[in-house]
Amino acid sequence: MTVEPINSRREELLRIAAGLFAQKGFKNTTVRDIADASGILSGSLYHHFDSKESMVDEILKTFQEELFGQYDEILAAADLDPLAKLERAVLVSFEAIDKHRDEVAIFQNEAAYLLTFDRFAYLAERNRQSREVWLTLLQNGIDAGVLRDDLDLELTYRFIRDTVWVAVSWYRPGGRRTHTEIAKQYLSILLEGIHHA
Repeated sequence: MTVEPINSRREELLRIAAGLFAQKGFKNTTVRDIADASGILSGSLYHHFDSKESMVDEILKTFQEELFGQYDEILAAADLDPLAKLERAVLVSFEAIDKHRDEVAIFQNEAAYLLTFDRFAYLAERNRQSREVWLTLLQNGIDAGVLRDDLDLELTYRFIRDTVWVAVSWYRPGGRRTHTEIAKQYLSILLEGIHHA
């Protein structure tokens, strides 16, 4: 008999929990739901996690550390011009929706509720950090003369944020278009518009 390593079991439990949180909602998912879907007793789940809050905390922190690490690399990339950085950030965001659909859906749908708990105060900081990333990318594009200088930065940031991240509600991995194809179409609309020149 082989004993499954604890870390891989934890990751499997988190993957199952993320799917349930994304599908049913965090509030509507019980520890028992997660245990049943994992084929274990509720008590056994507590050997790995003390609560479903701990589970969603680990799910979101792991995902966001990866995503914001990629954003930091883009901002620091000396070999990319401002337009290439903006394009890369959109591509990375769609890649996150493809690779981490459940985590993105949880953040989109549950952040407001989770922020009512002190332990999730960092989500508000992540929102601020995200805003700063996009505003910096846009301002750098304006300063370099590759983006219009009459852009309302806040409005443009909100437009990009909402059009990109809301895609988690309809995008399905393995669908007719890849996440990269969708990101490039978004960039074409964003940067070139939808009218004939």
